This record gives sequence, C-alpha cells and structure tokens, in this order.
Amino acid sequence: MKITGVKIKRVKKKLIKPFKIAAGVSYYSNQIIVKVETDEGIYGLGAAGPSPRVTGETIETCMEMIKYFGEQLEGQNPLDIEMCNFIMNKVGRNTSAKAAIDIALHDILGKKAGLPLYKLLGGFGNTVESDITISVDEPAVMVEDAKKLVAKGIKILKVKVGLGMENDIERIRKIREAVGDDIIIRLDANQGWTVKEAIEGINRLQEFGIESVEQPVMNWDYNGLKEIRNNITVPLMADESIHTATDAIRLIQMDAVDIINIKLMKSGGLYEAAKINSIAEAAGKKVMIGCMNESTISLAAAAAFAAAHRNVQFADLDSDTYYADNDVVGGYERAEGTMILSEKPGLGVEYDEI
Repeated sequence: MKITGVKIKRVKKKLIKPFKIAAGVSYYSNQIIVKVETDEGIYGLGAAGPSPRVTGETIETCMEMIKYFGEQLEGQNPLDIEMCNFIMNKVGRNTSAKAAIDIALHDILGKKAGLPLYKLLGGFGNTVESDITISVDEPAVMVEDAKKLVAKGIKILKVKVGLGMENDIERIRKIREAVGDDIIIRLDANQGWTVKEAIEGINRLQEFGIESVEQPVMNWDYNGLKEIRNNITVPLMADESIHTATDAIRLIQMDAVDIINIKLMKSGGLYEAAKINSIAEAAGKKVMIGCMNESTISLAAAAAFAAAHRNVQFADLDSDTYYADNDVVGGYERAEGTMILSEKPGLGVEYDEI
C-alpha cells in the first residue's frame, strides 16, 4: 500500500456562543480536514486545529505544511506510521499539521485491519467520560450555563477561570452552590494567574471541592508550577507546558505536576501521545486527554486514545458541543457526559465534503 495524495479542506464553524478563556475569545472553530489517499482505495481522515497561541500555527501556515508533508509522504506505506512520523519530524513544531496526517494514517490502519481504532491502540474500553467546559463570564451567566449542563445529565464541569482571583472565587462559589456537592468541578486558568495568586487562591478555592487545577501560570514557568504544587493540596495539571515526550520527562523529573494533559494538536498526533502517556504511567502520573477548538474527526481519535489506555483517566473532549452545526458523521455518540465509540473500522467517521 502506498500514499498517493493528500487532500485538504479549510472549515470555519460558527460557535453557538462566544467561547471565552483567560487568553481571549473565540467566535469560530477554524479547522482543516485532511484526507490521505492510497493506491488500494482505502483513505484516512484527519483534522488539524491550529492555534497561534498554543501550537504557533495559523490556519494558513498549517495548510501549507500539510501540503508539504503530503508531498514528502507520497509513495510511503501509510501503515509505516513510525517512518511517516520520522519524515514529518524532520521539520520542527507544526504539531497540528502533523496531527492531522498522523490521525489519518491511524484511520487507514484501522480500516486495513478491520478494527475500530480504540482496539488497535490498546482496547482497555470503548467509552470515555468527558467533562463539558464552561467559558469564563460573569458569575450569573456561568451559573446558568452550569445548571443547564447538569440538567442534561453532565456530571463533570470544567470551569474556565484566570481573570482576577476574587472574581474567580466568586464564580466557583456560586457554581458550587447552584449544582450541589455531587458534581465534579475542574478548574482551568489558562496561564492567567501569578504563582502567588495561584497558591493563595487555590488554597481558598479548595473548600468548594475542586478536583484539579489546570495550568495556572505561563507555559514556560516550570519552576512556578513546582512551587505551586509544593504549597497546595489540590492536584495540579499541566497543559500548555506539555507538548512532547521530552516536556513530560522534564516535568516529571522536577515533580512539578500531578496530571499531564495530552492534546493531539500539541503532541503532533497519536504516535507522540502514546509516548507521553507511557512516560507518565511509568512515573505514576495520570493523564487527561484534552482538545482544542477542533473537529469531531480529531475528537474521535482522541476519544479512541483515551478509551484504549487505562492511564488516561480524565477527558476534556467537548469542542463539538459548541458548534452551531456539524457535518461530520460517526466516530462516537454522546449519552449525557459519556462518549460511546463507534465499532466501525478506523475512526468510524464519515465526511463527504473533501
């Protein structure tokens, strides 16, 4: 089997409402859908969700790099996933472009094997319990969002904070009062606090039964993460600080965090994600699989990864719940907060517009 070409399509999906975090506001989900074709007629689907802030890519640079990688991989066997990643990794960074192709290669592998991807990746299970995110806003708005989600059967809320500690404490206090004690609440500050603010604030916030706090300080501040972890009892999670297996090793050597958040758009796909998870598991660190503002196609890949691996115990795979419309079919079904994976070969997704 040989790769004969790579097709791409730029997609801009309007969100139901603006999605606000400490770093800014999103009104659309900008995606690139990828189709890797082969001489056997089997094709794989993938998707990129570039972010200038996180991956250093724009939609335009990502499209150009996907075209470049497609040219470099033409004639290669798509089942030789390590070789294909080796070829792509001759170029630094550009991780969401790499992820789109890597996901498509895994889709081809699943189709060729006649197995759903979660079985090929490990097969620990076929369901994933995901949180749903509440973007940062005025406390009253966030409370209403939380109540609506809980009414739909959602049991885990990921709440965005990082825009002023006193306001953040007020937000979480009111959300906890509104949803009761049985709902899990995770916090994500998206680099919005200082070390001092984080230590003082998290120790105050813990009275509201917080499960974890994600990326309180800037991505480069590993020493800050370590200092925070040494002075709080709530589990600390790294997100923007962790992209590659090398980053995971450094964080673990410093014992700077409790949980590592893997995102396929940061890692460059499933191939590198597996390395990161293995390192974390060997060090006794649990993993969350997260997402960017990305496609159902890449969410299906991330969900397969989460279901396949026992050490991936937390999931934040909810970006599709914010779309005003969705033209990708399959991959998984949602039943309240649970994602039930498709039993079709590969990702189990269908997309006819490319």
